[in-house]
Amino acid sequence: MAPQREWFEKDYYAVLGLSKGATEKEITRAYRKLAKQYHPDANAGNKDAEERFKEVSAAYDVLGDAAKRKEYDGVREMAASGSGFGGFGGPGGFGGGGPEGGFRFETGDLGDLGGLFGNLFGGRSRRGQGTRAGGGPRRGGDLEAQVHLSFDDAVRGATIGVQLTGAAPCSTCGGTGAAPGTVPKTCTQCDGAGTLAVDQGPFSFSQICPRCNGTGRVVEKPCPTCGGGGAESRTREVKVRIPVGVADGQRVRVKGKGTPGQGGGPPGDLYVNVHVAPHPLFGRRNDDLLLRVPVTFSEAALGAEVKVPTLDGAVTVRIPPGTPNGKQLRVRGRGMPRPAGGAGDLLVTVEVMVPKDLSEEQRQAVEALSAVEAVNPRAHLGV
Repeated sequence: MAPQREWFEKDYYAVLGLSKGATEKEITRAYRKLAKQYHPDANAGNKDAEERFKEVSAAYDVLGDAAKRKEYDGVREMAASGSGFGGFGGPGGFGGGGPEGGFRFETGDLGDLGGLFGNLFGGRSRRGQGTRAGGGPRRGGDLEAQVHLSFDDAVRGATIGVQLTGAAPCSTCGGTGAAPGTVPKTCTQCDGAGTLAVDQGPFSFSQICPRCNGTGRVVEKPCPTCGGGGAESRTREVKVRIPVGVADGQRVRVKGKGTPGQGGGPPGDLYVNVHVAPHPLFGRRNDDLLLRVPVTFSEAALGAEVKVPTLDGAVTVRIPPGTPNGKQLRVRGRGMPRPAGGAGDLLVTVEVMVPKDLSEEQRQAVEALSAVEAVNPRAHLGV
């Protein structure tokens, strides 16, 4: 949070009209009421209302976050008691904590207090300690690409070359930014920390090192190709391994193949969106394959053994006698292969075919069957 120095001066509880012991619900309720009252949309052109809205929002940003509220309460308590500083007297509420009437906060000083103020004011007060602030090494951006596969390639897996045009690690320096035969050196001004301590009144704040721009490294002899940036714009091919059994719409992550990082930061990742062409026979549900198999009326009534295709050749499926239309039969292990081994199942849906055109002999056979049928399938309808 940028204005953390204000924690010593601003009573955020008073801003929201609350006492220090307010509950989370009371804080949220007070904020919503005041935010609605002073919202710019309801107070167009009213500068006082706009400033009040900002003040209320800042208060809620701290008190509405449990971690920030805990730190804020600790700061306010120490400011009120002068614990560890010999008092906070003098103008503006601060007093002689050092030989010049001020004090600086450094990680490790005064026990837990150093850690607290190290978090508040950006981390590093001494060179080489804490966390880097500002414009240090930054991770590169992620990229996306599209690939189209046949169903067979999705079954077996494939290695696809993806063409990418844009920022890429410099082909001359490999992304270091340094001329061939040289390497970036640790910044001597900040000792590689990336930040420096700057005294501002009673406080010491961190700022980005002006020599290395927060990276902690200095390129003394820049690469002639990229000028020290470590990246160049070019077309490159990335080999992407598509796993077996990949599904349509699945994303494959290729680590470290995005745009280069800055200031020594790591590159981003490449995300490949996979589009799989449909199969002329098989459907798919997760790792299972779906297949519709027509059977004759007699096969469904009497039972039969029929051959059905799979990804690895035909297999025989037994149709039990009296199989109804739409019955689903499972052939285990004949579905889509899995990257970790094994495979899904083949789900066979039986479709009983009713002939439209009967020969005279067929008609006589069906009529003979009808004459001996004793069961009324519609008896339960009561009509």
